[in-house]
Amino acid sequence: MSTGELLSIEPLELKFPFELKKQISCSLQLSNNTENHVVFKVKTTNPKKYCVRPNTGIVLPRSTCDIIVTMQAQKEAPSDLHCKDKFLLQSAVVTAGTSQTDITADMFNKDSGHIVEECKLKVVYVSPPQPPSPVPEGSEEGSSPKGPSTDNGNPSGPEFASVTKALAKSQENSSETRALISKLTEEKNNAIRRNSKLRQELDLLKHDGKKNRGGVSFMFVAIVGLIGIIVGYFIKKT
Repeated sequence: MSTGELLSIEPLELKFPFELKKQISCSLQLSNNTENHVVFKVKTTNPKKYCVRPNTGIVLPRSTCDIIVTMQAQKEAPSDLHCKDKFLLQSAVVTAGTSQTDITADMFNKDSGHIVEECKLKVVYVSPPQPPSPVPEGSEEGSSPKGPSTDNGNPSGPEFASVTKALAKSQENSSETRALISKLTEEKNNAIRRNSKLRQELDLLKHDGKKNRGGVSFMFVAIVGLIGIIVGYFIKKT
């Protein structure tokens, strides 16, 4: 900020975010901290390149005035964004009641005995702000591995899409693997149950076979014994 006796000017540098083929504007604010009416005029070393609104005016006591400076669209960028253009703001005290139509060039002529305050302003070109990179919808911190990054730290489009595709394929393969393991486990359990059932049936058949063999032996002994008794009876009788 420049604090003169008549006007305070903010800022002292006109900063334009330079872009080719685009009009760019910045603003100045003039503050009158005196009890006088102050007239001002804005000049530039390159009047065809810039449009100043308003370029002249009157700032009332204890009030402010905003000025808009617009740079016309440029077809070529200067080397290293360096600009030699300058502005000059002149101000002087006028009597109360002076209007916009009363402003003349002679009011800013020092040779006519007027007290004219002057302030030089520089023009600075700056790089335009970079737009933020789009963030994939539904993404959360820690939900996926950190992918490739561009210069500003955000994932680039093709690389991020490739990583997302690989992650989706990995998750799909993992789901198929879990389904296959579950199916094999179920088949194993079914085989174990069938094997157990077969063993039980085999044991039951063995048990029934033993009972049957025991019954045949007893009958055979009984018949042999009966035959022995009959033979003995006939031997005694004879």
